[in-house]
Amino acid sequence: MTNESTDGKGIGFFERYLTVWVALCIIVGVAVGQWIPAVPETLSQFEYYNVSIPVAILIWLMIYPMMAQIDFTSIVNAGKKPKGLVVTLVVNWLIKPFTMFFFAWLFFKVIFAPFISGNLATEYIAGAVLLGAAPCTAMVFVWSYLTRGDASYTLIQVSVNNIILIFAYGPIVMLLLRINNVVVPYETVLLSVVLFIIVPLVAGYVSRVVLIKKKGIEWFEQVYLKKAGKFTIVGLLLTLVIIFSFQGEVILNNPFHIGLIAIPLIIQTFVIFIIAYYWAKKWRLEHKIAAPASMIGTSNFFELAVAVSIALFGLNSGATLVTVVGVLVEVPLMLYLVKIANNTRHWFPEPKVAK
Repeated sequence: MTNESTDGKGIGFFERYLTVWVALCIIVGVAVGQWIPAVPETLSQFEYYNVSIPVAILIWLMIYPMMAQIDFTSIVNAGKKPKGLVVTLVVNWLIKPFTMFFFAWLFFKVIFAPFISGNLATEYIAGAVLLGAAPCTAMVFVWSYLTRGDASYTLIQVSVNNIILIFAYGPIVMLLLRINNVVVPYETVLLSVVLFIIVPLVAGYVSRVVLIKKKGIEWFEQVYLKKAGKFTIVGLLLTLVIIFSFQGEVILNNPFHIGLIAIPLIIQTFVIFIIAYYWAKKWRLEHKIAAPASMIGTSNFFELAVAVSIALFGLNSGATLVTVVGVLVEVPLMLYLVKIANNTRHWFPEPKVAK
């Protein structure tokens, strides 16, 4: 997401009230599906290998501005402060996907079994897996700013995570889906990775290099990225309306399922934050590194999760519903964790003053 605001740095109006916009999109989408069924029926005709072409275009509009923010030249500085990078990488790739799977299985298959059918529970777990395997890419810059994090180091962490995302997301998702008895053809997962990670990543990198060379870094960051970020807003809102135009019957028949889905997602968020934050505290990292390192794993690249769930399971699947509920709960949760991080700044060593 973009982080435009009145001061240009803090959380913007759209991001602050993202949960409200998502709720409105649910209402509008369900209404469209119920009262104008020709809309989802028409959209369903524009598919290629189970990928909705209109939704794919909107998702590219969402993801591209985020990828354009990434400065991969910053990776050369990754080894200067390795501890913060180790925390976020281990939590993101060796812990988070598996705890997400565990909590999803525990709640959807065991605790909520009387309320959720077996097949639907399997779809819900699949959606949770897609969320858990996708660490935050863009909103973490906002969380870093709000916790007075080291912006340069946050950029390094995000850049390294994006490189790993290309190679690790597909295998981790396939492994956990198979454990969940969901067999997805490798070609379908590979297509999703290419469409929704590699294509926007390459487009973002190329446009970044070309435009900075022509216009300069200040114009690129202050003018181009802010304008491109508006496409993210449009893409996200329209995608959510389309999704819920397909999900209308599910929501109307099981409205409390959204609440049930939110519970394991909320628990997962707090658990991951506690693990990363406590680890950073034990390693005596400076707060400006510890807070963003914890936020990257705690927050999700929900735009990617939504895109892949649509490609793998369809617009009207339980998996896609879970990824959208992830959007619904993320911002208020993350703002609360930002408050916790700011109130516990004294737990961490004072920043070293250069002599």
